[in-house]
Amino acid sequence: MHKIESLSAAPTADSRGNPTIEVTLATANGQGVASVPSGASVGAHEAKVVEPSIAVAQINTEVSVALVGKEFDQKSLDEFLIQLDGTPDKSRLGGNATLGVSLAFARAAAAEQKVELYQYFGVLAGVTAFALPVPMFNVLNGGKHAKNGIGVQESMLVPVGLKTMRAQVDAGTACVAALKNLLEQKSYSTELGDEGGFAPTLANNDEALDLLVSAVAAGGYSTEKVKIALDVAASSMSHFDKEAMLAWYKIIADGYPLISIEDPFTEDDFAGFAALRVAVGERILIVGDDLTVTNTGRITFAEQTGAINAVIIKPNQVGTVSETIAAVAAAHAQGWKAIASHRSGETPDTWIADVGVGLGCEYIKAGAPTRPERTAKYTRLIAIESQLS
Repeated sequence: MHKIESLSAAPTADSRGNPTIEVTLATANGQGVASVPSGASVGAHEAKVVEPSIAVAQINTEVSVALVGKEFDQKSLDEFLIQLDGTPDKSRLGGNATLGVSLAFARAAAAEQKVELYQYFGVLAGVTAFALPVPMFNVLNGGKHAKNGIGVQESMLVPVGLKTMRAQVDAGTACVAALKNLLEQKSYSTELGDEGGFAPTLANNDEALDLLVSAVAAGGYSTEKVKIALDVAASSMSHFDKEAMLAWYKIIADGYPLISIEDPFTEDDFAGFAALRVAVGERILIVGDDLTVTNTGRITFAEQTGAINAVIIKPNQVGTVSETIAAVAAAHAQGWKAIASHRSGETPDTWIADVGVGLGCEYIKAGAPTRPERTAKYTRLIAIESQLS
């Protein structure tokens, strides 16, 4: 148990320049600071976000009064926050406020215990053998992450055939440089989207896939070593033809070195996900994000309907560390892969790297290795790897 000595919040800005919050919490022998990212493509079933200025005010008054002077462990703190909020979707205090407090407490508790944050998470999650998640680099941005006519929100490169984080980041960097050259040769824009990938105006989604295959080769790698992943974010598309998209998914599953397709259909279409999973088999990960929103209830329903075999883990979709741990446990209980994920509006904070390692996630999404708020996560992962080696 850790007694909370002080708690405060302050406004800060995310990578898009939008306001978000930073929370500072101190125990007797530890202090934790955590900032909360924000998403552009937000699922309808996510924990609600309150206006950052309101979240800051509530943490500095009601939440602080309720917590300071009391003793908690992570589970009892998170349960207290859920009860204090009193709504099923954290719409009163805000999932951003509860997550900020929950993460700051985790950092303070880890400091008090003199362990790394990923080790603290590992104890809570029952993970004893740590491994590094494989990065999924978002190198071409579309959808709500870029105003460029590409329907697919994220086209990613995944260095599955390389063994170390350093080698994986080097591959991502080389392929990004090669992709930039290819875009310049075609006189395409090399402007960056929200997550650090390029955001050119292309003819269609197939051209994006062709560019990625070419970039892998030009970067000096084979598609056995570096594969492709897509986040369609179908719920964010203004026009969506389900049958046409299902047919397209089948074609690209056979024609390209795909490892995963995330949110191929809209956020309540469990049957659509299941149909695609049957169509392409287990060779490709069918990933739930807006479908499952890091929520154990929706993960359970996805299992019952056979909808997916992998799940995105975004702590701010659910609002506390403990609920995040429960979501990963529910996914792993089904034999699914877990993918720790940043948000499009990020901060320099690196806790998602510790979540990925500490909870045993197989993959991590932290954006392209091009912008400082993204590269900070990879730097943290490389540092963790050096500790584990």
